[in-house]
Amino acid sequence: MLIVTAGKGWVQQEGQERQEIRQGETIWIPAGMKHWHGATAQYAMSHYAITYIQDGKNAEWMELVSDEQYLD
Repeated sequence: MLIVTAGKGWVQQEGQERQEIRQGETIWIPAGMKHWHGATAQYAMSHYAITYIQDGKNAEWMELVSDEQYLD
């Protein structure tokens, strides 16, 4: 679960369109879903990420998002 506490951001789940997220919004991302989230190109974003622990890990960090993916 992602809770935006300030600013504007983007979130994109694999195979879906990127969407804008704003202060006060809560986004549910299913366990195991490859995704990225962060600030927009023009605005900062603060957020809380609430995760679960599975096999001793709470997240599996993947490759960095490229500039092309970020700005697309």
